[in-house]
Amino acid sequence: MADNKVEKSDAQWKKELNPMQYFILRQKGTEPAFTGKYWNTKEDGTYTCAACGNPLFVSGTKFDSGCGWPSFDQSIVGSTQRHEDVTLGMRRVEVTCARCDSHLGHVFPDGPRETTGERFCINSACIDLKK
Repeated sequence: MADNKVEKSDAQWKKELNPMQYFILRQKGTEPAFTGKYWNTKEDGTYTCAACGNPLFVSGTKFDSGCGWPSFDQSIVGSTQRHEDVTLGMRRVEVTCARCDSHLGHVFPDGPRETTGERFCINSACIDLKK
């Protein structure tokens, strides 16, 4: 999970990540809705952090929220951290990778009530699916 904390310089991240990944993971950006490679994926596997490989979500927790980004009702225990985000005139909860502190997306309290009631809204550029 979040063992072996990953710390790199900004120059190292820029070299290792593609421009979209760098913008989202390191600069807290977002990709346009309905454009990411995983927004509509239904394949089995584990979603890992695209920056450091930390396992974040299992496919069984992914659901179609209709928002245009991959949505999960829970993360793997200890894999993510939450931070208050008051940017863009909104009050939200940012989700980051617990291992490398990369921005992943946000978590909202409008997920499936029969499970956690949470919706982790995650950018596809931030994750890789390991089948």
